Amino acid sequence: MKQQRHAAIQDLLVKSSVASQDELRRKLAGRGFHVTQATLSRDIHELRLNKGPAGYSLPGNGESDEDALPGIREVLESFGLEVRQATNLLVLLTTTGSAQPIAAGIDYEDWPEVIGTIAGDDNVLIICADEKQASTLKTRIEGYLG
Repeated sequence: MKQQRHAAIQDLLVKSSVASQDELRRKLAGRGFHVTQATLSRDIHELRLNKGPAGYSLPGNGESDEDALPGIREVLESFGLEVRQATNLLVLLTTTGSAQPIAAGIDYEDWPEVIGTIAGDDNVLIICADEKQASTLKTRIEGYLG
């Protein structure tokens, strides 16, 4: 189903312009793919779609791999400072202004331990299902911190 949805997204972008995620979601629904915003965000990330003034476009429009967005490892190495655990919650301390992109990166990773994230300016609250999963994720994140 995911591969068919990805093919539909690519086909839509080849045939017409798509200015927003909501517009893309509606066009997909017209083709029989009813998706949530979270699923669509993951699809956009996995397909490496570009978002510009004209809307979404397929990758390869003059963008090399060197110009691609960094992965979560690079982002955490550069902007993550420390991670603290409080039962099933993690607080990830970041440099000023970098919490939102880090939270988005964690959301895009689709790690099974993560239920959700909330970003401030210099910290990210990461919600896990239980203390054990939080501990597992804390260890992973600590391995990425610079």
